[in-house]
Amino acid sequence: MLRTPGGGLSLRLDRRAALTGTCLLAVVLAAAVLLVGTGDYAVAPADVLRTLLGHGTAGQDFIVRQLRLPRVLVALLVGAALGMAGAAFQSVSRNPLGSPDVIGFGQGSAAGALLVIVVLHGSSLEVSAGAIAGGLLTGLAVYALAWQRGVHGYRLVLVGIGGSAILAAVNSYLLVKANFVDVARAVIWISGSLDGRGWEQVRPLLGCCAVLMPVLLAQGPALRITEMGDDAARALGVRVERVRLTAVLCAVLLTAAATAAAGPIAFVALTAPQLARRITRTPGVSLLPSALMGAALLVLADLAAQRAFGSGQVPVGVATGVLGGGYLLWLLVGERRAGRI
Repeated sequence: MLRTPGGGLSLRLDRRAALTGTCLLAVVLAAAVLLVGTGDYAVAPADVLRTLLGHGTAGQDFIVRQLRLPRVLVALLVGAALGMAGAAFQSVSRNPLGSPDVIGFGQGSAAGALLVIVVLHGSSLEVSAGAIAGGLLTGLAVYALAWQRGVHGYRLVLVGIGGSAILAAVNSYLLVKANFVDVARAVIWISGSLDGRGWEQVRPLLGCCAVLMPVLLAQGPALRITEMGDDAARALGVRVERVRLTAVLCAVLLTAAATAAAGPIAFVALTAPQLARRITRTPGVSLLPSALMGAALLVLADLAAQRAFGSGQVPVGVATGVLGGGYLLWLLVGERRAGRI
C-alpha cells in the first residue's frame, strides 16, 4: 500500500502485477527494437538505439525513423488496444471466449471497410472511417440484442457469435461480387497486415488510445467488482449497466480503431487477457497487463512473420491466426473439462 505524506490518498499496489508489468514492458521494448532493425537492410539493435537518439547516419535515420518506426508503433498501439479491449469484453461477459474477434466486432469493422472498398471505391481514409463505423454499429447492435433486464455473459457471447456468422457471410458476398481490382485491395486489407503503415496511421490511432484507454482504465475497479455478480456489485454501490455500457463502448471503439489501422488481427484480443491473468495470477482480468501483453504478442508475431519464413513474409494477421487458433482449441478443451460448456 502506497500513501501520500499527508495520508489523504492511498494506492493499493500488487507487487507481483507491478513486477510482471515491468517485465512485459521490457519485453515489448526489446522486441520493438529488434523489429525496427529487421528487414532487407538489417540494423543492429545498438545502431537502432543510436539512431532513435539522433546519432545515426543519414541512411539509418531514413530507414529507422521514416520506414520502420511507424510500422512498429502501429503494431504496439494495435496490440495494446486489442489486448485491453479483449480484457474489457471478457470482464463484462465473465467468459474467456468474450473477445471482439469471437463475438463479431472485428467482422463488423471488416464489413464496414469492405462496403467502402467494394461499393463506394473509397480512399484509405474512407476505408478507415468505414471500419470504425462498422465496428461501432455492430457493437451497439449486439449489446442491444443481448439486453434483457441487463446484459449477461453467455447471452452476449452467443448473440455475438451469431452476428459474426452473419457478417462473415456478408463479407464473403461482397468479395464475390467485387471486381478484380477491389478484391485484390480488400484481400490485402482483411488479411491483417502492417505493411506500408506510416505516420498517417500512427497519429489517429495514438489519439484514440490516448482518449479511450484512460476512460477504460478508470472503469477497471468497478469492472472487477461486477465479476462477483450483479447483485453484489449493486450492493457495493456500482452502477452495473452504466459501467458495462461505458466499457463496451470504449472497447468497441478501440477494436474498430485498431482494425482501421491494420485490418482485422485475429486472436490477440482473445489470447492476451488470459495470458496476462495467468502470469500475474490475478483472480480476474486486468486491463493494463492485458494491453502490455497484447502489444508484446503482436510485435513478436510480426517479428516471427518476417523471420520465420526465410526470404518470404506473411501478413501478421496470418501468424496470429495460426497461433491463436491453437490457443482457442486449448481454451475450449479446458472449458469443457471444467463443465462450463
